[in-house]
Amino acid sequence: MNILVLNSGGSSLKYKLIEMSEKKVLAKGICEKIGEPESVIRQTTYLKDKYFETIHKKIDHKEAFKYIENALTDSEHGIIKSFDEVSAVGHRVVHGGEYFKEPAIIDDDVINKIDMLSELAPLHNPAHLSGILACRELLDKKIPQVAVFDTSFYSDIPEKAYIFPVPYKYYKKYHVRKYGFHGTSHRYVSNRVYSLSKTDKNNSKIISCHLGNGSSITAIKNGKVVDTSMGLTPLGGIIMGTRSGSIDPSVVLHIAEKEKMGVNEMNKMLNKESGLLGISGISGDDREIMKAENNGDKRASLAHKIMVYQISQYIGAYNVALQGFDTLIFTGGIGENQPAHRKNICKNLEFLGVLIDDDLNEKAVSGEEIKISKNDSKIDVWVIPTNEEMEIAKETADLLGFGDIK
Repeated sequence: MNILVLNSGGSSLKYKLIEMSEKKVLAKGICEKIGEPESVIRQTTYLKDKYFETIHKKIDHKEAFKYIENALTDSEHGIIKSFDEVSAVGHRVVHGGEYFKEPAIIDDDVINKIDMLSELAPLHNPAHLSGILACRELLDKKIPQVAVFDTSFYSDIPEKAYIFPVPYKYYKKYHVRKYGFHGTSHRYVSNRVYSLSKTDKNNSKIISCHLGNGSSITAIKNGKVVDTSMGLTPLGGIIMGTRSGSIDPSVVLHIAEKEKMGVNEMNKMLNKESGLLGISGISGDDREIMKAENNGDKRASLAHKIMVYQISQYIGAYNVALQGFDTLIFTGGIGENQPAHRKNICKNLEFLGVLIDDDLNEKAVSGEEIKISKNDSKIDVWVIPTNEEMEIAKETADLLGFGDIK
């Protein structure tokens, strides 16, 4: 059984074709620069040479999907003969609001609701819809399509954690509340820890750190979310690549007044010009900041100190929320590949009994699932590469009743 997983961005369409019985990725790729004068499609296919094509014209998501279909069925570089070999399509959708607490089979009503939620995720939901509509138009109607929502993992978060302390009427009128994001990633890595460590899911307290260009921290008790760092949108929480994270609201008001900035300008500043980029003045890419810090750049060092401090703070807060925790997970591009950050974060947590093996920590950069804590550590510390596409494929298969996919 093959499931195609799609992640539609504003100017890109990422995909993976996964054979579910063995959980094997048959092909993965991306069509980039959609909407620009020249696009490219790159594909890696199981046991075959890589596929690359330059598209010398401006295309939309519908046309991009046609190129993806051609790449997957290409006689030399493809992996399937036709889309008759695809059992279902799973779409990543960032924001499900209060409508979607579980994955949903896509129909007109689901599409309308995803569209309505675009005001809460203007950078994400419209792009996801473009991919969904392209597939609906081009694929055989017999191939079911499923929307898997980042926010659905947080459906059990307690009211005391998701209600903001602003007039309650805004929650009732505009659904202003904490939703949480990266749910697919946090669900995947926590499930992997249950399996790898033989931990009883119903007797577990996990803090999961998804650290990348976008970052979030989630507290999970007995498989249910207790709290998470992102809020109404993916802007909340800790400092990120170009996002400010949570700050004193007066900072926004003060800068807006002094600089005569409107809502759109302030939104751009907080989402695109802040975070690691804003502090370092170098980049939103942590790898570039690490190079600068290693060369003695003080602002790059400051950016990292702020990030490590804030992550440590959230872990401390969620230790309270969970009334103690037994497992700490690092995932995401930074969490999986920056041993120095993991070491500095865990050093801040030594008073809680967090002890990591420096040699194991340094080795944990190759995409392997590895426990990096010492044997006498009170908290198990894991590095688990995330696989959101595999989780989306699994949830798609589960919803459609395609059998018990472990």
